[in-house]
Parts: sequence; C-alpha cells; structure tokens
Amino acid sequence: MQPISASALTKAELPKPQYEEPRALTVPEIAKIVDKFGTAAFRCQQVGYDGIELNAATTHLLNSFLSRAWNKRHDEYGCDSLENRARIVVEIIREIKKRTSLAVTALFNGAEFGLKDGIAPEEAAEFAKLFEAAGADAIFPRVEFYRPFFDSTHFPDVYVYPEPLPNLHPLFDASNHGLGGEIPLAAFIKKGVSIPMIASGGIDPIIGERALRAGKVDFVSMNRRLLADPQLPNKIASGHPEDVRPCTSCMTCFAIGETGKTVKCRINAALGKSTLAELTADTKPASVKKRVMVVGSGPAGMEAARVAAQRGHQVSLYEQEGQMGGSLPMAAMVKGFEKEAILPWVEYLKTQVKKLNVEIHLNTKVDRSLIERVKPDVVIVAAGGVDATPDIPGINTSKLVVTGEELHHKLKFFLRFAGPKLLRSLTKFYMPVGKRVVIIGGGAHGCQTAELLVKRGRRVTIVDTENELGEGLVQEFLKPSLLKWLADKGVTLIPGVKYEEITSKGITITTKEGVRQTIEADTIVTALPMLPNDGARDLETAAAEGHAIGDCREPGWMIDAVADGWTVGCSI
Repeated sequence: MQPISASALTKAELPKPQYEEPRALTVPEIAKIVDKFGTAAFRCQQVGYDGIELNAATTHLLNSFLSRAWNKRHDEYGCDSLENRARIVVEIIREIKKRTSLAVTALFNGAEFGLKDGIAPEEAAEFAKLFEAAGADAIFPRVEFYRPFFDSTHFPDVYVYPEPLPNLHPLFDASNHGLGGEIPLAAFIKKGVSIPMIASGGIDPIIGERALRAGKVDFVSMNRRLLADPQLPNKIASGHPEDVRPCTSCMTCFAIGETGKTVKCRINAALGKSTLAELTADTKPASVKKRVMVVGSGPAGMEAARVAAQRGHQVSLYEQEGQMGGSLPMAAMVKGFEKEAILPWVEYLKTQVKKLNVEIHLNTKVDRSLIERVKPDVVIVAAGGVDATPDIPGINTSKLVVTGEELHHKLKFFLRFAGPKLLRSLTKFYMPVGKRVVIIGGGAHGCQTAELLVKRGRRVTIVDTENELGEGLVQEFLKPSLLKWLADKGVTLIPGVKYEEITSKGITITTKEGVRQTIEADTIVTALPMLPNDGARDLETAAAEGHAIGDCREPGWMIDAVADGWTVGCSI
C-alpha cells in the first residue's frame, strides 16, 4: 500500500509532508500505467462516453512527473527537461488516441503558486503545446495553491480566506475574493495553443460569460455551482438566471466528500439522495392540496414554503420582522460577503416564494389565536432557536456583557434602516463594543465574530469550556485557516476553561491547567449555540397537522435547517 510517485521522497522532501513517503516508479511500471490508462479509456468508449478528462493536476500521480517539486529523477521521465517531465502524460494521450476516438481534455496544474520548484505558468504554457501535439483536444489548466501555514488547495476562494496573502502572482486575480481568479492564467496559456482552453475556479455565469466574450477562454467548468443547482445551465439558457440556486462557496460539499460520506450541499437538500424519486420529491405534485402556514422566514421556513408551494399547496409565510431571511442577513453581516454568498441565497429564496405566489405577511407575530383564525390544514413552525446565556456569576448585572440576544436585537434594529452590506461597512466607523473584547464561545459563531472584530481593530480573546475550538466551521481548509489566522492576528485562544465570575474588570476563568486568571475587557460578548424554542414549538399543535423544523426543533447549522425545510415540504 505504499504510494507511488515519480521519485522516492522523504517526509522532509514531500511538498505535502502529511503524505506517506512514496517509492519511485520503474520504467517498466510506467509502461504498464500508460497501458492501464489506455485500457480505461477504451472501456469508457465501449459504454458510450464521448470523451475523457485526463487528470494530471493537483497532487495526483501524473503531476508528480510534471512538477520539479516532486520529480527528482534523471532518466527519460526525469526533471532535466520539460519534454521528459511531460513524457508520461504525452504517452498516455497518444495511447488513448491510438485505441479510441474519444475527445481528450488534458487537465494539469497550470501553476503551483507558493511551492518551491513548483510548476510556473511559463512551464505550463510549454506543457500545453506538448499535450496538443500529442493529440489532446482541449487544455484545462488549474492552479494548486500552496500556503505556508496549511497544506494546499485548488479552490481560489479558499486560497484568499480569511484574507489574501501578500505578493500574489500577477496571473491570479483576487479582486473578486478569488472567484474566477484563474482565468488570467488560462488566457496566458491559451496564447500558445490552437485547441480550446477551459477555465475553472469559482466561476459563476456572469464571470464565465465575461471571460468567454473577451476571448480569454473557450469553455468554463463549474463544479460546486452544479452541485448547488444541477439545472443551472438550463435556467441560464432559458433566460431565467434569477431561478439559479446560488452556491454559497461554503465548502460543505468538499469537506463531507473528503470523509468518504455521501456528499451534501448546504442549500440543495436533494444532493446525495439515492433514487430519482427522492431527488425529484420537491417537484412531485401533492396528491391533496392543502392550506399551509409557515411561521418564520429563515432558511428552514423559506425552503419549506418554496417546496410546498412548488408542489401545489396554498402557502402563507409569516415573519415577525420587517424583512425575510431570519438570521441570514445578520450572518452575512458578520461573515462578510467575500467568501460566502449568503445574500444572493436570501434573494433567491425571496424570489422563489414570490414567483410561486406564496402569501407573505411581514411584521406579524404568530400566536395560537392567529393560527386558529387562519385555520390552516398544516402549520410549519420555523421560528428559530433561542439564545443561550451561560450561568456565570455577574453575567446578568455587569455592564460589560453584551449577550448574543442583545446583539441580535441591536443588529435587527439597524437592519431596518440599512442593508447588511451598508451595516458592515459602517462598522468600520462605529461598533457597540470596546477595544478589548472577550468572546464567550469558541464555536463557528464566536470565531467568525472574532474575525469581524479583528478586522475592525479590536483586541480579542476567545474562551470556551470545550477543549477544541471552531465547532461548526468546515473542517477542510476553512477551520484550520481561520484559527491560524486568528492566532497570527494576536487573538488569544483559550479552550477548556471553567467560567468563574464576571466583574467590572472582566471575566475570571480557570484554565484547563488549573490556573485562575482574570482577563480584563471593555466588552464581553456571548456567542454560544442556540437552544430549542419550546415556546414556538407549542404552535405546532394549533393545527390538525403541525411540524417544528430548524433551530426551533433542534439547533444546528444552515445545512440542517434547509434539509428540515426541504424534507417537510416534500412530505406534506
């Protein structure tokens, strides 16, 4: 089970030292591998495929020959010339072309930014010429980004999270937080070949159309956006971009896939379903049309309303605030708008419920008497959870403390007059917190709040009773990146504490090592997971059929709320 590579590398030599030390392939073994690729392509043609993508990118086997960071050998497949490094890929392309009539796309690293001896764009341009000469029908360069503090990634939006590194390569465009940032590289390589050029990397329809019209590339490749909405191409082609479910770039799909589990999507609850009936349950007309009342317009409520209305039910949606979205606009304000596209998702949901003729009631608080007057056949309660306040002596009397509930109320008040983008911009000039801030709670809410505060010049300390911080952050890439960034920015991270008391000076804790200390603060903010909303759940018994969903039933994450809404919308 020892890995194979172009060269045998020690842990110290490996560009990714978490990998196992590989052994070098022999020339006869390389010949067998070339043959295996040809056989695999032949099978693809036998079962009806029109083309294949030859993956020589990221840190896969073929890339270990192309990249001098991996290739240390000195034979006909060695590092002494571009032709030798490209030889195995060229031989595979020729073998596939000899044995099939398939179209072949050559996917490879067009650059390995941040890696010593990694592939440079100029080298990639020469590789592209060699692959075209061997018979490739399209060139697909991608970037493998190496960061000094964490692994590597081929997601450009992840590369610049939480903020771009200094001295980015001029062929990488970070202006849109990395989305579409690899297009300049593809355009550079395209100059030397005559076959079609493909680009990828967080490209949406607008970015892609712009690149195509400018002649920078010939095709755009999408992955995560097609997981969020497999019908994206059809919706764009039919002139309905407003109906495209937007990818929020949260990386949930990739992180779950890396564990070997069924891939899921935060905003497309159908992804990963195993049968056609399950995949299309949200479009199956209801056998009995019902009057459905949805309480709450957060992600769970709006998704339930969308699906129920799409299936033919008569749906009314009630929201006690003056705008739809629940806590999503607040989440967007805290998270920012560069990495996660929360606001486009909110706009998508708003558009869908309106187009499906959902009756919308804003500024309307729902109680049992209202439900009894409306007399729905079904009531879906998606009123959200309730804030948790830890039991710490002094927390209810100290003027330093701003609880999560108080902060939410303040934000909701200001959101009546300013949208999330304007409100976040205004935080550059004023925030209702002091210079020294202690955040109680080191999960996703606390860490992302700390990110905002640090970017606004606050000195932050995070304390939590849990031994591991970052609960709820996406494990792959994002969690370690944010925690490392916070530490580098001077945020003090103290897990495994016991809260002792809050005084006029700050908060006193006992560390997991048993040291009692007081952390002085101007403001103490609570950022803890929500609790179930038992009061709101009582509403589900006010109709003949009732369902409590989302944080109201069991606090979780956005992906859980959407799944709840989709499931109940499909079931009624």
